[in-house]
Amino acid sequence: MSGPVVALSGGIGGAKLALGLLHALPPHTLTVVANTGDDFEHLGLTISPDIDTLLYTLSDRDDTVRGWGRRDETWNFMNALREIGGETWFNLGDRDLAIHVERTRRLRAGERLGAITADLCQRFGIAATIVPMSDDPVRTRLRTDDGWTDFQPWFVGQQAKPRVHEIVFDGADTARLPDAVTALLRSPSLRAVVICPSNPYVSIEPILAVPGMRAALAAAPAPVVAVSPIIGGRAVKGPTAAMMEHFGTPPDALVTAQRYRDIIAGYVMDEEDREVAAALGDLPIAIVPTLMRTLDDRIALARAVLALADRIRG
Repeated sequence: MSGPVVALSGGIGGAKLALGLLHALPPHTLTVVANTGDDFEHLGLTISPDIDTLLYTLSDRDDTVRGWGRRDETWNFMNALREIGGETWFNLGDRDLAIHVERTRRLRAGERLGAITADLCQRFGIAATIVPMSDDPVRTRLRTDDGWTDFQPWFVGQQAKPRVHEIVFDGADTARLPDAVTALLRSPSLRAVVICPSNPYVSIEPILAVPGMRAALAAAPAPVVAVSPIIGGRAVKGPTAAMMEHFGTPPDALVTAQRYRDIIAGYVMDEEDREVAAALGDLPIAIVPTLMRTLDDRIALARAVLALADRIRG
C-alpha cells in the first residue's frame, strides 16, 4: 500500500523509528511532526533538541556510540567556555553549535522555525519532511520537588532526579498547528499516522496539546498506530518509566496505550509484554521485537507498524 505517512516524534527513541520508516517507505512520503516543547534559550541561542536529533539521525550524522548529538563532534567551544567560568551544564559541540547559531540568526530575522527546519532537511539531503509541531513557542514546564522548572534544566541539568508532580505546556493554548500537517491528516491518500516510542508525557503530549491536533488525529482517514516506549516495565532510554511511577502508574506497556486510547486504532508492543496484551481488549495489536539496536531492527519495526496500519485499514 502506498500513500503518505505522518509520524509524531520526540528525540532519540522516536528518531530511531523515524529512520526505520524512512528506509521502509518510498522517498518523500514520510513527514515527521517533531516535539518542540523541549526547545529553550541557552547562551542566547534557540536550541531545538528533538528537531536536531531527527536531523542528525535521518541524515546519518548522529553519534550512535554516545547515543546523542552529532558524530565526529569536537568540544573546543565548551572547553573554552569552561575555562572562563561559563555555564556548561548543557553540552554544545562545535558542529552542533553551527545549527543553533544559524537557527537563532534566522529566527531573529523573522523566519519561521518550520521554514528553517525544511531548509536544513534539504541541505542535509533528507528524503523526508521534518515539521515542528508549531511555529509558535510552546514550552514544557514541570513542577517538581524543587518547584517549577523548564524541561531541559530538569532533564539535563538535574539529570531528571527531582520527582515530577505536574506538567504544563506554556503557550500551547494559543499555538497553531502547521497548515501542512492539517492538510496531510485530512488527505484521503494518507496511509498511516505513527506515534513513535517517545516519552508520552513530555515528547508526544506537547504535540497533542496543540489545538486541533487531537481532533485531526481522531478524524484522520487512516489508522493511528502507537508504539510502546516501554519494554518489560523499562524504558530503553530517558525518564519515561520513572515519570510513570511519579504519577502513580505502573511502568508498563498498557499505560501508554490507555493515554492514547481516544485517538489510536492500533498498538505495537514488545514480546516481553505479551502477557498484558489481553487487557487491551479489542484494540488491534502487533507483538513484535521493539528494541532497536541496529538499522535492520528499526526497519523491521517500521514494517511491522505499517503492516498493522494496513491490516486495520483493510
